[in-house]
Amino acid sequence: MFGLLASLALVPGLSSAADTPSTADAEKAFADELARENGLDAQAVLDTLATAQFQQSIVDAMTKPAEAKPWKTYRPIFITDKRRDEGIAFWRDNRELIERAAKEFQVAPEIIVAIIGVETSYGKITGKYRVLDALYTLAFHYPPREKYFRGELKQLFLLQDKHLAYPIGELKGSYAGAMGWGQFMPTSIAKFAVDYDGDGRIDLWNSTPDVVASVANYFRGYGWEEGGSIATRAQPAQDRRAIAPGSVEPIYPVEQLVSWGYAPLVHLDPQRPANLVTLEAELGPEYWITFQNFYVITRYNKSSLYAMAVMQLSEAIAAGVAEPAAEPAP
Repeated sequence: MFGLLASLALVPGLSSAADTPSTADAEKAFADELARENGLDAQAVLDTLATAQFQQSIVDAMTKPAEAKPWKTYRPIFITDKRRDEGIAFWRDNRELIERAAKEFQVAPEIIVAIIGVETSYGKITGKYRVLDALYTLAFHYPPREKYFRGELKQLFLLQDKHLAYPIGELKGSYAGAMGWGQFMPTSIAKFAVDYDGDGRIDLWNSTPDVVASVANYFRGYGWEEGGSIATRAQPAQDRRAIAPGSVEPIYPVEQLVSWGYAPLVHLDPQRPANLVTLEAELGPEYWITFQNFYVITRYNKSSLYAMAVMQLSEAIAAGVAEPAAEPAP
Protein backbone atom coordinates (compact mmCIF):
# COMPACT_ATOMS: atom_id res chain seq x y z
CA MET A 1 0.00 0.00 0.00
CA PHE A 2 2.77 2.44 0.90
CA GLY A 3 4.61 1.58 -2.28
CA LEU A 4 1.66 2.58 -4.49
CA LEU A 5 1.05 5.85 -2.69
CA ALA A 6 4.70 6.78 -2.65
CA SER A 7 5.13 5.92 -6.33
CA LEU A 8 2.47 8.45 -7.28
CA ALA A 9 4.59 11.21 -5.79
CA LEU A 10 7.41 10.31 -8.16
CA VAL A 11 5.42 10.75 -11.38
CA PRO A 12 7.31 13.35 -13.44
CA GLY A 13 5.61 16.49 -14.70
CA LEU A 14 3.16 16.86 -11.82
CA SER A 15 3.22 19.85 -9.51
CA SER A 16 1.29 20.49 -6.34
CA ALA A 17 -1.27 23.21 -5.93
CA ALA A 18 -0.13 26.35 -4.17
CA ASP A 19 -1.25 25.73 -0.61
CA THR A 20 -2.05 28.35 1.96
CA PRO A 21 -1.00 27.55 5.52
CA SER A 22 -4.60 26.66 6.38
CA THR A 23 -4.81 24.29 3.41
CA ALA A 24 -1.55 22.63 4.39
CA ASP A 25 -2.90 22.13 7.91
CA ALA A 26 -6.10 20.64 6.50
CA GLU A 27 -4.12 18.26 4.30
CA LYS A 28 -2.03 17.12 7.27
CA ALA A 29 -5.16 16.55 9.35
CA PHE A 30 -6.64 14.56 6.47
CA ALA A 31 -3.51 12.39 6.18
CA ASP A 32 -3.36 11.85 9.93
CA GLU A 33 -7.00 10.76 9.95
CA LEU A 34 -6.36 8.18 7.22
CA ALA A 35 -3.38 6.91 9.19
CA ARG A 36 -5.24 6.77 12.48
CA GLU A 37 -8.52 5.30 11.23
CA ASN A 38 -7.45 3.23 8.23
CA GLY A 39 -3.81 2.33 8.72
CA LEU A 40 -2.38 4.27 5.77
CA ASP A 41 1.02 5.91 6.00
CA ALA A 42 0.41 9.62 6.65
CA GLN A 43 3.51 10.80 4.82
CA ALA A 44 2.65 8.68 1.81
CA VAL A 45 -0.81 10.28 1.73
CA LEU A 46 0.76 13.74 1.88
CA ASP A 47 3.19 12.83 -0.88
CA THR A 48 0.28 11.75 -3.06
CA LEU A 49 -1.66 14.94 -2.31
CA ALA A 50 1.42 16.87 -3.37
CA THR A 51 0.98 15.47 -6.88
CA ALA A 52 -2.60 16.76 -7.08
CA GLN A 53 -3.16 19.90 -9.09
CA PHE A 54 -5.72 22.56 -8.24
CA GLN A 55 -8.07 23.12 -11.19
CA GLN A 56 -10.02 26.39 -11.24
CA SER A 57 -12.20 25.02 -14.06
CA ILE A 58 -13.52 22.41 -11.63
CA VAL A 59 -14.61 25.05 -9.13
CA ASP A 60 -16.21 27.03 -11.96
CA ALA A 61 -18.13 23.96 -13.18
CA MET A 62 -19.56 23.37 -9.71
CA THR A 63 -21.35 26.73 -9.86
CA LYS A 64 -23.31 26.03 -13.05
CA PRO A 65 -24.65 22.47 -13.12
CA ALA A 66 -27.17 21.45 -15.78
CA GLU A 67 -29.76 20.82 -13.06
CA ALA A 68 -30.06 24.58 -12.56
CA LYS A 69 -31.92 24.82 -15.89
CA PRO A 70 -35.74 24.58 -16.20
CA TRP A 71 -37.19 21.32 -17.50
CA LYS A 72 -37.98 22.76 -20.93
CA THR A 73 -34.26 23.50 -21.37
CA TYR A 74 -32.92 20.48 -19.50
CA ARG A 75 -34.97 17.81 -21.29
CA PRO A 76 -33.56 18.34 -24.82
CA ILE A 77 -30.02 17.93 -23.48
CA PHE A 78 -30.59 14.34 -22.42
CA ILE A 79 -33.60 13.05 -24.36
CA THR A 80 -32.61 13.01 -28.01
CA ASP A 81 -33.23 10.65 -30.90
CA LYS A 82 -29.51 9.88 -30.97
CA ARG A 83 -29.35 8.93 -27.29
CA ARG A 84 -32.52 6.84 -27.63
CA ASP A 85 -31.26 5.02 -30.72
CA GLU A 86 -27.86 4.37 -29.18
CA GLY A 87 -29.61 3.02 -26.09
CA ILE A 88 -31.67 0.65 -28.19
CA ALA A 89 -28.51 -0.54 -29.94
CA PHE A 90 -26.63 -0.91 -26.64
CA TRP A 91 -29.44 -3.05 -25.21
CA ARG A 92 -29.68 -5.23 -28.30
CA ASP A 93 -25.90 -5.67 -28.48
CA ASN A 94 -25.78 -6.69 -24.80
CA ARG A 95 -29.22 -8.22 -24.39
CA GLU A 96 -28.22 -11.38 -22.52
CA LEU A 97 -25.99 -9.48 -20.10
CA ILE A 98 -28.44 -6.65 -19.41
CA GLU A 99 -31.45 -8.90 -18.93
CA ARG A 100 -29.49 -11.33 -16.75
CA ALA A 101 -28.30 -8.51 -14.49
CA ALA A 102 -31.78 -6.97 -14.41
CA LYS A 103 -33.24 -10.28 -13.27
CA GLU A 104 -30.51 -10.96 -10.71
CA PHE A 105 -30.63 -7.49 -9.15
CA GLN A 106 -34.40 -7.04 -9.69
CA VAL A 107 -34.09 -3.74 -11.53
CA ALA A 108 -35.77 -2.71 -14.79
CA PRO A 109 -33.35 -3.25 -17.70
CA GLU A 110 -34.39 -0.01 -19.39
CA ILE A 111 -33.34 1.93 -16.29
CA ILE A 112 -29.87 0.39 -16.36
CA VAL A 113 -29.49 1.37 -20.01
CA ALA A 114 -30.93 4.86 -19.56
CA ILE A 115 -28.61 5.66 -16.65
CA ILE A 116 -25.55 4.74 -18.72
CA GLY A 117 -26.94 6.80 -21.59
CA VAL A 118 -27.64 9.91 -19.54
CA GLU A 119 -24.37 9.71 -17.62
CA THR A 120 -21.85 9.06 -20.40
CA SER A 121 -23.65 8.43 -23.71
CA TYR A 122 -22.99 4.71 -23.29
CA GLY A 123 -19.37 5.08 -22.27
CA LYS A 124 -18.29 7.64 -24.85
CA ILE A 125 -17.90 10.60 -22.46
CA THR A 126 -16.50 9.46 -19.11
CA GLY A 127 -14.59 12.60 -18.12
CA LYS A 128 -11.25 14.21 -18.83
CA TYR A 129 -10.13 15.19 -15.33
CA ARG A 130 -7.71 13.20 -13.22
CA VAL A 131 -9.92 12.08 -10.35
CA LEU A 132 -7.24 12.83 -7.78
CA ASP A 133 -7.07 16.43 -9.04
CA ALA A 134 -10.86 16.82 -9.02
CA LEU A 135 -11.39 15.50 -5.52
CA TYR A 136 -8.36 17.35 -4.16
CA THR A 137 -9.61 20.63 -5.63
CA LEU A 138 -13.09 20.23 -4.18
CA ALA A 139 -11.95 18.81 -0.85
CA PHE A 140 -9.54 21.63 -0.07
CA HIS A 141 -10.52 24.56 -2.30
CA TYR A 142 -14.35 24.49 -2.43
CA PRO A 143 -15.67 25.35 1.06
CA PRO A 144 -19.40 24.91 0.30
CA ARG A 145 -18.98 21.12 -0.02
CA GLU A 146 -15.54 20.40 1.38
CA LYS A 147 -16.84 17.92 3.97
CA TYR A 148 -18.53 15.79 1.32
CA PHE A 149 -15.57 15.81 -1.05
CA ARG A 150 -13.05 15.07 1.68
CA GLY A 151 -15.09 11.97 2.39
CA GLU A 152 -14.91 11.02 -1.28
CA LEU A 153 -11.18 11.75 -1.42
CA LYS A 154 -10.66 9.57 1.63
CA GLN A 155 -12.55 6.77 -0.07
CA LEU A 156 -10.43 7.21 -3.20
CA PHE A 157 -7.34 6.38 -1.16
CA LEU A 158 -9.09 3.34 0.26
CA LEU A 159 -10.20 2.06 -3.15
CA GLN A 160 -6.79 0.55 -3.78
CA ASP A 161 -7.94 -2.29 -1.51
CA LYS A 162 -11.04 -2.85 -3.68
CA HIS A 163 -9.28 -4.56 -6.60
CA LEU A 164 -9.70 -1.63 -8.96
CA ALA A 165 -8.41 -2.23 -12.46
CA TYR A 166 -6.20 0.89 -12.39
CA PRO A 167 -4.08 2.80 -9.82
CA ILE A 168 -5.90 5.72 -8.22
CA GLY A 169 -3.45 8.22 -9.67
CA GLU A 170 -4.38 7.17 -13.20
CA LEU A 171 -8.16 7.34 -12.86
CA LYS A 172 -10.00 9.84 -15.07
CA GLY A 173 -13.50 11.14 -14.49
CA SER A 174 -15.82 14.12 -14.28
CA TYR A 175 -15.11 17.49 -12.71
CA ALA A 176 -16.76 16.15 -9.54
CA GLY A 177 -14.67 12.98 -9.46
CA ALA A 178 -17.31 10.60 -10.82
CA MET A 179 -15.90 7.65 -12.73
CA GLY A 180 -16.62 5.17 -15.47
CA TRP A 181 -19.64 4.59 -17.69
CA GLY A 182 -21.98 4.91 -14.72
CA GLN A 183 -20.13 7.88 -13.18
CA PHE A 184 -19.69 6.35 -9.75
CA MET A 185 -18.18 8.38 -6.93
CA PRO A 186 -15.59 6.55 -4.81
CA THR A 187 -18.06 5.78 -2.02
CA SER A 188 -20.45 4.26 -4.57
CA ILE A 189 -17.66 2.12 -6.00
CA ALA A 190 -16.89 0.88 -2.50
CA LYS A 191 -20.54 0.04 -1.77
CA PHE A 192 -21.96 -1.11 -5.08
CA ALA A 193 -19.33 -1.90 -7.72
CA VAL A 194 -19.43 -5.51 -8.92
CA ASP A 195 -16.82 -7.68 -10.62
CA TYR A 196 -19.42 -9.23 -12.92
CA ASP A 197 -17.05 -10.65 -15.51
CA GLY A 198 -15.16 -12.57 -12.83
CA ASP A 199 -11.67 -11.40 -13.75
CA GLY A 200 -10.81 -10.40 -10.20
CA ARG A 201 -10.87 -6.65 -10.92
CA ILE A 202 -13.50 -3.92 -10.87
CA ASP A 203 -13.36 -2.06 -14.16
CA LEU A 204 -16.04 0.57 -14.71
CA TRP A 205 -14.27 1.95 -17.79
CA ASN A 206 -13.74 -1.05 -20.06
CA SER A 207 -15.82 -3.96 -18.73
CA THR A 208 -19.45 -3.79 -19.86
CA PRO A 209 -20.46 -6.58 -17.44
CA ASP A 210 -18.96 -4.72 -14.47
CA VAL A 211 -20.67 -1.48 -15.54
CA VAL A 212 -24.11 -3.00 -16.06
CA ALA A 213 -24.10 -5.03 -12.84
CA SER A 214 -22.74 -2.15 -10.77
CA VAL A 215 -25.50 0.20 -11.93
CA ALA A 216 -28.11 -2.47 -11.23
CA ASN A 217 -26.65 -3.17 -7.79
CA TYR A 218 -26.73 0.55 -6.98
CA PHE A 219 -30.47 0.69 -7.64
CA ARG A 220 -31.14 -2.46 -5.68
CA GLY A 221 -29.12 -1.04 -2.80
CA TYR A 222 -31.31 2.05 -2.64
CA GLY A 223 -34.58 0.16 -2.63
CA TRP A 224 -35.76 -0.16 -6.23
CA GLU A 225 -39.22 -1.77 -6.34
CA GLU A 226 -39.23 -4.43 -9.02
CA GLY A 227 -42.15 -3.89 -11.38
CA GLY A 228 -43.11 -0.62 -9.73
CA SER A 229 -43.96 2.48 -11.71
CA ILE A 230 -41.87 5.64 -11.46
CA ALA A 231 -44.25 8.57 -11.97
CA THR A 232 -47.56 9.48 -13.59
CA ARG A 233 -49.09 12.77 -14.73
CA ALA A 234 -51.60 14.58 -12.54
CA GLN A 235 -54.41 16.94 -13.48
CA PRO A 236 -54.31 20.04 -11.26
CA ALA A 237 -57.47 21.62 -9.89
CA GLN A 238 -57.88 25.37 -10.07
CA ASP A 239 -57.99 25.59 -6.28
CA ARG A 240 -55.03 23.26 -5.82
CA ARG A 241 -52.78 23.66 -2.83
CA ALA A 242 -49.23 24.80 -3.59
CA ILE A 243 -46.60 22.26 -2.53
CA ALA A 244 -43.14 23.67 -1.93
CA PRO A 245 -40.36 21.84 -3.78
CA GLY A 246 -38.18 19.66 -1.62
CA SER A 247 -37.44 16.00 -1.11
CA VAL A 248 -39.27 13.63 -3.46
CA GLU A 249 -39.34 10.86 -0.90
CA PRO A 250 -42.83 9.29 -1.11
CA ILE A 251 -44.27 10.54 2.16
CA TYR A 252 -47.88 11.34 1.19
CA PRO A 253 -50.62 8.84 0.36
CA VAL A 254 -52.06 9.41 -3.10
CA GLU A 255 -55.40 10.35 -1.57
CA GLN A 256 -53.69 13.24 0.24
CA LEU A 257 -52.37 14.62 -3.05
CA VAL A 258 -55.84 14.23 -4.56
CA SER A 259 -57.36 16.18 -1.67
CA TRP A 260 -54.83 18.95 -2.36
CA GLY A 261 -56.02 19.18 -5.96
CA TYR A 262 -53.78 16.81 -7.93
CA ALA A 263 -55.75 14.00 -9.57
CA PRO A 264 -53.79 11.18 -11.23
CA LEU A 265 -54.64 10.49 -14.86
CA VAL A 266 -54.61 6.73 -14.15
CA HIS A 267 -56.16 4.73 -11.33
CA LEU A 268 -53.90 4.48 -8.28
CA ASP A 269 -54.21 2.87 -4.88
CA PRO A 270 -55.33 5.78 -2.66
CA GLN A 271 -52.95 4.62 0.08
CA ARG A 272 -49.90 4.30 -2.13
CA PRO A 273 -46.98 6.46 -0.87
CA ALA A 274 -46.18 9.24 -3.31
CA ASN A 275 -45.01 12.81 -3.74
CA LEU A 276 -45.50 15.60 -6.26
CA VAL A 277 -43.06 17.17 -8.71
CA THR A 278 -43.78 20.29 -10.75
CA LEU A 279 -41.84 20.84 -13.98
CA GLU A 280 -41.59 24.01 -16.04
CA ALA A 281 -42.40 22.63 -19.50
CA GLU A 282 -42.76 24.32 -22.89
CA LEU A 283 -46.54 24.68 -22.59
CA GLY A 284 -46.62 25.54 -18.91
CA PRO A 285 -46.30 23.66 -15.62
CA GLU A 286 -46.53 19.86 -15.61
CA TYR A 287 -47.55 18.06 -12.43
CA TRP A 288 -46.30 14.55 -11.75
CA ILE A 289 -47.18 12.15 -8.96
CA THR A 290 -43.96 10.30 -8.16
CA PHE A 291 -43.29 7.03 -6.34
CA GLN A 292 -40.51 5.09 -4.64
CA ASN A 293 -38.66 4.33 -7.86
CA PHE A 294 -38.52 8.02 -8.78
CA TYR A 295 -37.00 8.69 -5.38
CA VAL A 296 -34.46 5.90 -5.94
CA ILE A 297 -33.32 7.51 -9.20
CA THR A 298 -32.67 10.71 -7.26
CA ARG A 299 -30.25 8.75 -5.06
CA TYR A 300 -28.10 8.57 -8.18
CA ASN A 301 -28.40 12.32 -8.78
CA LYS A 302 -30.41 14.44 -6.35
CA SER A 303 -32.43 16.22 -9.02
CA SER A 304 -36.05 15.77 -10.04
CA LEU A 305 -35.09 16.89 -13.54
CA TYR A 306 -32.49 14.15 -13.73
CA ALA A 307 -34.92 11.50 -12.51
CA MET A 308 -37.55 12.57 -15.03
CA ALA A 309 -35.01 12.54 -17.87
CA VAL A 310 -33.92 9.02 -16.93
CA MET A 311 -37.53 7.85 -16.74
CA GLN A 312 -38.56 9.29 -20.09
CA LEU A 313 -35.41 8.10 -21.85
CA SER A 314 -35.90 4.62 -20.39
CA GLU A 315 -39.47 4.52 -21.70
CA ALA A 316 -38.35 5.55 -25.18
CA ILE A 317 -35.58 2.94 -25.20
CA ALA A 318 -37.86 0.16 -23.96
CA ALA A 319 -40.44 1.01 -26.63
CA GLY A 320 -37.75 0.90 -29.30
CA VAL A 321 -36.33 -2.42 -28.14
CA ALA A 322 -39.84 -3.92 -28.21
CA GLU A 323 -40.14 -3.08 -31.91
CA PRO A 324 -38.67 -5.47 -34.49
CA ALA A 325 -35.13 -4.52 -35.49
CA ALA A 326 -34.91 -2.89 -38.90
CA GLU A 327 -33.76 -5.15 -41.71
CA PRO A 328 -30.38 -4.19 -43.17
CA ALA A 329 -30.54 -2.45 -46.53
CA PRO A 330 -29.98 -4.79 -49.49
